[in-house]
Amino acid sequence: MYKYLVVFLSVILGCSPVFALEPNEILIIANSDCNQSVALAKYYCEKRNVPADNILALPLGTGLSDTISRDDYDKQIAGPVRNKLSGAEFAGKIRCLLTTYGVPIKVGKRGALKNESDKLAQLKSSFEREQGRLAMLNLNNLAASAEQKKNVEKNIAYLKSEIDRINGEETGASVDSELAMILFGSYELYRWQPNKLKYKMPYWDYKSLMICRLDGPGFKIAQGLIDKAMSAERTGLHGAAYIDSRGLAEDKTPSSFGCYDQSLRDLVVLLMLRTDFTVTQERTEKLFEPHSCPRTVIYCGWYSLQKYIDAFDFVDGAIGYHISSLEAIDLRDPNSSQWCPAMLRKGITATLGAVAEPYLHSFPEPREFFLELLDGCCLVEAYYHTQPFNSWQLVLIGDPLYTPFKKRQSSLP
Repeated sequence: MYKYLVVFLSVILGCSPVFALEPNEILIIANSDCNQSVALAKYYCEKRNVPADNILALPLGTGLSDTISRDDYDKQIAGPVRNKLSGAEFAGKIRCLLTTYGVPIKVGKRGALKNESDKLAQLKSSFEREQGRLAMLNLNNLAASAEQKKNVEKNIAYLKSEIDRINGEETGASVDSELAMILFGSYELYRWQPNKLKYKMPYWDYKSLMICRLDGPGFKIAQGLIDKAMSAERTGLHGAAYIDSRGLAEDKTPSSFGCYDQSLRDLVVLLMLRTDFTVTQERTEKLFEPHSCPRTVIYCGWYSLQKYIDAFDFVDGAIGYHISSLEAIDLRDPNSSQWCPAMLRKGITATLGAVAEPYLHSFPEPREFFLELLDGCCLVEAYYHTQPFNSWQLVLIGDPLYTPFKKRQSSLP
């Protein structure tokens, strides 16, 4: 009995092909007012054998608007998607939503919470009082203890957070990340919500959805993400991996700079053990020099804020992301120097980035994300098994079904 239980749990918790994402489990969201958006949805259905009835075309405007207001998102996107998913045809059958070129990328912040106006006034009064206390402690530096200052600063941070929450600060998100919560009903819109699909438990949480996007600086680039993914699946990935850490001391504190830097160095070891790629690493504050990374299959690194370095010659099927803020704000801008649009323009097949400040702890840890892919997960599964938050700022770009590595039976390193 114990043996069968172990086998059952290993299937449930792993990326077994038995439970892998299937084409009929994808609902494609297109903009019915944008011919290219609808064409892209139909093209994906044709190429990936997704039923044509799995396209939900919504009237979202003739322009390629990046941003939609919170009210319009609720009425024009969230409401119709929720209705579609709760209908008899699709209820309990869709695990992934695929947004397309022409669908807004960012949803604006909500307004202030009107029913908490009295509390807001009290918080502002307390905030001003605590700021005054801190100013007095600083003036009397010798008489004030470090512990006193620390407590006052902690109070100020808490009060500021509560004021921001009521005012609706940091309540914007990527449309895709908000859609992951579409089946949850009402939830708090302030910063983020935990991603319950993390740690490979999609069948223990039936509400969370996986979301991916076919988009970029031009329709042809968005369409090419499908073709390049399928080409790489047919021929296999061949080339080199380039990993750019910064030489920071290892820090065991979760989500610290040292933790992510170590994860990049761990990724180097993982790729050496599990692939036949040439693996090159940069371990200083410098970045890879322009045109120094031929035949790029995998890239991961940091930190050049909104300033792409043209170092990479991406092969079909290449996957990578740059860990820094604000790299997908202008995803459709063909002249943007942000990493996401620039890498898509240069030929990468799958990437991810943030549409506003996400904070470091929002990114998937590099070793975890690429390990999921190496273990045979498709792109969208690997992402949702490793990214921490929904209703927040990141967006995943590529073919959700893209599976660059076949399932491996060997034990993990």
